[in-house]
Parts: sequence; structure tokens; C-alpha cells
Amino acid sequence: MRWDAGAASDTAERCVPLGCAAPILAWPGRFEGRPATGMNQPFRGSRVAVQTVLLVEDNEDNRMIYSTALRHFGFAVVEAFDGEQGIELAQEHNPAVILMDVTMPGIDGWEATRRIKAIPQTAHIPVIALTARAFGEDRRTAAEAGCDGFLTKPIAPREVVDAVRKALGQPAT
Repeated sequence: MRWDAGAASDTAERCVPLGCAAPILAWPGRFEGRPATGMNQPFRGSRVAVQTVLLVEDNEDNRMIYSTALRHFGFAVVEAFDGEQGIELAQEHNPAVILMDVTMPGIDGWEATRRIKAIPQTAHIPVIALTARAFGEDRRTAAEAGCDGFLTKPIAPREVVDAVRKALGQPAT
């Protein structure tokens, strides 16, 4: 397979297999908590609008699994490792959907969602809570915080993709 290396940044190099509709990001070393430049850009020559998903998740393995699945199905993914960075990136990238882990150090997912929904620029963005808590009170807390969806971990990658597509009014995979 031939590769076309796009613009590089200090955290990632954008690599696109020629003829492939979705970008593949090669991350040298560990995730450093900064999004790669060019993540929101469809590859050269693409006429399909790429929708961006903001994934706010402190667990590196979960970030890798969910972002890989989303990219496979044609989404651009911006990653944040905590609630504070998630709020900043929501304003910077204006994603189509936000996947929000609930339990994170610092600002948790509930508070990050409240703050995102309180900002006029980002209030319209659907937020899907990702949590290991499956109790009814957690679903109520999610709704009160402003979450538009709720997924209980462990979550199969395809379920994450289907939840994003549902939030966007698209058919499931």
C-alpha cells in the first residue's frame, strides 16, 4: 500500500493510504494530551464532509480503541484526556458529537458536560456519557448534566460508533 504523509506536528504525523476515505493517524510514542494538527481535515481530494467527534477519556487504551473504530468509519477524532481539556477542545473544534467519560481526574465528565452546555457556542453539541456505572441514578445524573446519550462500559467499539451515528441522525452500522 502506498502512503501519502501529510502535515506533521510535534505529536502526530497524518498518514493517509492513497484511495482511502478516512485519515489514519500514526502516534509516535504515548499520547501527549494534545490533538494532532489536521485531524479535522478530510484527506486531499475527498468530497465527503468529515464529521468530528471529541473523545474525552482519561484511559489511554479506551481512547485508542474508540478513536480507531470511529476513524475506521470515517469520523475525524479529537482526543482529550480530562474534562478541562475537553471543554477547551469543544470550543476550539466545535465537534459534531462529544463522547464524555464520566470518571476522570480534575473536572469530571458531569461537570465538563454542564460547562460545555452552558457555553452558547457548544450548547447544541450532543454529549454521550461513557461510564462503568449502570445505576438508574447515574442515568438521571447524566440527563441533569445535559447528556444526550448514555453508554455503560465495557462498550464494544461498534456500539460507540452506532451511538455517534444515532446522535447525528444516521443509520447504525
